[in-house]
Amino acid sequence: MSLTRADVGIWLINLPRDTARRDAMERQLSAMGLSWTLFPAVDGRAEEARLLRAADPQAYARNMGSPLLPGKLGVYASHTAVWRAFLDSPHKVALIFEDDVVFHDDFLVALDTALAHHTAWDLVRFNCIRAKFPVTQARLGPYRLNAYVGPFTGNAAYLIHREVAARLLPRLWPQTRALDHELNRFFLHEYRQFGLEPWSSHPDDGGVSTITGKDFAAVKKFKWYRRLPHYRLKLGNYVRRFWWLLRKGMLKP
Repeated sequence: MSLTRADVGIWLINLPRDTARRDAMERQLSAMGLSWTLFPAVDGRAEEARLLRAADPQAYARNMGSPLLPGKLGVYASHTAVWRAFLDSPHKVALIFEDDVVFHDDFLVALDTALAHHTAWDLVRFNCIRAKFPVTQARLGPYRLNAYVGPFTGNAAYLIHREVAARLLPRLWPQTRALDHELNRFFLHEYRQFGLEPWSSHPDDGGVSTITGKDFAAVKKFKWYRRLPHYRLKLGNYVRRFWWLLRKGMLKP
């Protein structure tokens, strides 16, 4: 049975001080006739001490090849808090937005297509930061439902099923990675993470991020030799993703 928009709870994550972003999102969402819940984002800098108690900065540095920024703490805490709000709601699926999304003219078509084929995915994204080595699982009208052997990152717009959020949420702590990198370990968490392409939206922060600063100025990657554990992990994850998709019969010629 297909799902419809009536089955979807929609949450917009936004720092209360980012009023311009919130206004831009509200205009777009209202123009599409979508009703949503505004979720105040967790301020990683203001709540760093509390959030660090649920994180492993040493493991994060080893896994990511860079220090754990307060913004990364805030993003992780914000999305997982929305998942908890979702699980406290009656909705069957959640549509979660960050506040820098630009919607394309076909977004509602893409959303309705994903809902009509909800049994084909566990989490599906409508845009990305990176999506490398796609493998098409199905053609849904004008769209391709893709799995990815390479990194698939970015959490600006995605749908997730209730049972998937409930199963994954306890497994996400302590924080040892950025959230999208943790979710990209679908081979460990045993769920189908797909993208619906062509993308029906894209993130645009104008080069100024509350997480990484202007033009990523806040990101301080370690020197290459300190990043060797990260590179080994990155290569290993390619193998793990490939092997999981192969075992599940998701790799096609």
